[in-house]
Amino acid sequence: MQFGKALLFSLLLGVAASAGAQQQLSIATGGTGGTYYPYGGGLAELIGEHVDGYTASAEVTGASVENMALIHRQEVELAIALADTVRQAYEGSGDFEGRQVADVRALASIYPNAVQIVTLADSGIETLSDLRGKRVSTGAPGSGTEINARTVLESNGITYDDIEVERLNFNETADALRDGDIDAGFWSVGPPTSSIINLATTRDIRIISLSEEEIENALAAEPVFAPFTLAGGTYEGVDEDVRTVGVPNVLTVNAAMPEELAYQITRTLFEEVEALIEIHPAANSTTVEFSLDATPIPLHPGALRYYEETGAEVPERLRQ
Repeated sequence: MQFGKALLFSLLLGVAASAGAQQQLSIATGGTGGTYYPYGGGLAELIGEHVDGYTASAEVTGASVENMALIHRQEVELAIALADTVRQAYEGSGDFEGRQVADVRALASIYPNAVQIVTLADSGIETLSDLRGKRVSTGAPGSGTEINARTVLESNGITYDDIEVERLNFNETADALRDGDIDAGFWSVGPPTSSIINLATTRDIRIISLSEEEIENALAAEPVFAPFTLAGGTYEGVDEDVRTVGVPNVLTVNAAMPEELAYQITRTLFEEVEALIEIHPAANSTTVEFSLDATPIPLHPGALRYYEETGAEVPERLRQ
């Protein structure tokens, strides 16, 4: 009888421990020198505070392209990626031809990236065409930055054969510019970003403006692009507005995520957004309106439930 009581007590303790256990979620982001990582870290904190039964952590990755593979293999639960990369993955087009990620779904589009082409002020590079023959970092392998860079370049008649290509992450690109190892670098990231901020404190920089024709060429090549104005004063020494293109960033999950979990994360994202804004100003764009306008693939049913509860009009293209 005493053994039976002891066994029952042990079982009850096990149930209690199990009930109190927190399930860990991983959020695939990018490098530490961009916006994905601090934004993902902020979202992880919000999930731990507001989604019962779950904690989360931001993971450093090679960014958009790699993140789609991680979502497909269900090695992470959430991932941030550029909208053009997400669209290509979902459709099996572009860089994802022959390796479609049909099971990716969106929770939200969270903020726009700006394609920022950075050089030193005394480099002599003032226009996109000036990159010909120069040493240029087009972004880390497997990143959305590289996809964006190729699109902007190729839509304006510049191929990889016309430049000396380096494929560096944000921090490596900033260091290489500072040390004179490259002449220019591409960032596709929500401004302001720490790696450019830090570079601008030690070197005088220039950010290349695209002409109206160059912007139109890029928009014709990539439907998710939109004109973007980087406000003067965003970075030290860059006092005039810079005209470029922007692309939304999408918070994605696998279609297999439980509907209730997807709903709770989406609700937390929008209802606790002020906490994200304190971490990074890019979160000022994290609104229901921006999300429904900018998301390129169908929503997860849990996210769709949240949007419908807000009374927002959900476009048919976002319904499965």
